[in-house]
Amino acid sequence: MTIRHEIDTFLAQKRIAVVGVSRDEKDFTRAVYNEFVKRGYDVVPVNPNADEIAGQRCYAHVQDITPPVSGALVMTAPTMSEQVVRDCAQAGVKHVWLHRGEGIGAVSDAALAVCQQNGIGVVPGFCPFMFLPETAFFHKVHGFIKKIGGSYPN
Repeated sequence: MTIRHEIDTFLAQKRIAVVGVSRDEKDFTRAVYNEFVKRGYDVVPVNPNADEIAGQRCYAHVQDITPPVSGALVMTAPTMSEQVVRDCAQAGVKHVWLHRGEGIGAVSDAALAVCQQNGIGVVPGFCPFMFLPETAFFHKVHGFIKKIGGSYPN
């Protein structure tokens, strides 16, 4: 499967977890979380240091979520992403997006290996904003730069 197929499949999920969403309303992870909510997704926040995010119950781990989610957007440090993906596998999550905007993001070789070992479809990097329809101009520019550089998935 192509990365673009994995992106489209992930975005077709209706109930997703956002793992690593911040308690800080001004944090980028909250902007991504809020965008998915605004677009009608049933979004479940996951952060072991919060009981509530944006008025919604927050879970410490993906496998604690009831009813379960079908996808997880991982916005943690790469050192944490392997365990998060293991949690996703235990919870039966079949679609994972390891976020990467600027810098290294959540992608790690170990997390990718866990996805492969457990049959989890994975988006290894990229920012969802680049692929959502009718996104803000600067997200389109980010995608355009990736296209020019040859790293935008087809």
